[in-house]
Amino acid sequence: MTTHKGDQVPRFGGVPVHERIRAAAPALAPAVMARLVAVLPAYGALPSEQLRGEVTREVDRAIRAFTEVLRTGEPPGQAELARISESSARRADEGVPLEAVVGAYHFGAQECAAQVLTAATPDDLADVLLVQDRLLGYLRLVSCAVAAGYVQERQTALSDDQVARQALLSSLLAGGDAQAAADRAGLALPPCYLVLGITMGPHPDELRPGVNHAVAARRKLRRLRGELRRSTGGDPLSALSGTGGLVLVPADPPPADLAGADRVRLARLVDELARACGAELLVAAAAAAPAEVAAAARLVGELREVARASGRAPGLHLLDDLLVEYQLSRPSPARDRLAALLAPLATRPELLDTLRTFLACGLDRRGAAARLQVHPNTVDYRVRRATELTGLDAARGTDQLTLRAALAAYDLAAAGS
Repeated sequence: MTTHKGDQVPRFGGVPVHERIRAAAPALAPAVMARLVAVLPAYGALPSEQLRGEVTREVDRAIRAFTEVLRTGEPPGQAELARISESSARRADEGVPLEAVVGAYHFGAQECAAQVLTAATPDDLADVLLVQDRLLGYLRLVSCAVAAGYVQERQTALSDDQVARQALLSSLLAGGDAQAAADRAGLALPPCYLVLGITMGPHPDELRPGVNHAVAARRKLRRLRGELRRSTGGDPLSALSGTGGLVLVPADPPPADLAGADRVRLARLVDELARACGAELLVAAAAAAPAEVAAAARLVGELREVARASGRAPGLHLLDDLLVEYQLSRPSPARDRLAALLAPLATRPELLDTLRTFLACGLDRRGAAARLQVHPNTVDYRVRRATELTGLDAARGTDQLTLRAALAAYDLAAAGS
């Protein structure tokens, strides 16, 4: 048994291995092609003309390149690796999976090895190990070149697709010619979009000392996008950041008014998104035909701000849920006068909170006390004191309606809406 250095030529039975492969070359390429078609469905689905032409030439060239590696002990040069990357990029453009492209080179190398290993004898063990070492080195470099070309092509394609999709989103939000933008993006316009305005709270990791908060926010956003794609069965148009943004979900058939079952499904989607991203979501929503998306986007943006300013809990909020607050968010003398009714309580936040909770609990003093974590008598005292300061009695029907509107106007004014 001979000890070989890197520049020595491996031999089986005294014959250089590269010569054995070169002699078998006429039968090797067809054998590799037959195995590719049999084992990798992606290659079997390619047009026969392409298989007999370009793909067969690539297989033949790869065999010759491996033969040179065995002869010289040198890895493939940069020019050869660049050519492999270009070929991989073409397969990516044709939709051949990456694992199939990498697998093709591995199958080719295995066929080459199978052709010559039967000629090896026990005395050729060192040569067998040398062939194996050069085979693994060749496959390592080739796999990297394949992956680099494939990924670069997919990134370019995805970038082009994303640009087209963002152009469609911009056109919809600007009220422009959405059909032309959809044609350029290769997308069919749905009859309707669910327009979602999302405010996203922080993930616990974003508040934890010592954690990279930017990374935590990106992970949160990635999980939200992933759940959106999974739950909607597609890839909605979106403009999102770590704090929220806008999403357009295609809907077919269009919901009439997001009532009943449509609302239940949408509320469930919001809950699933919140669980997936691990953060609280406050979502305002509206349904709109493509030509009405611009107006709907403005509406959900305003609803989102109104819901936030009026202290609404996370979850789904529609216009019907915020009719009074939304109307009071429109600047007017009446809104200013309503807010001014509670000015005497400006320095008594505990009275405002108690009044707000008492009304939200349907005038149930015990329910309000439990929510505020105080004694029911404290609720009685605070409500009575608020009545003395404002002249409005929450227990009186006419005053109750005024108080609800005044609280909404006061909260919105305090939030700057």
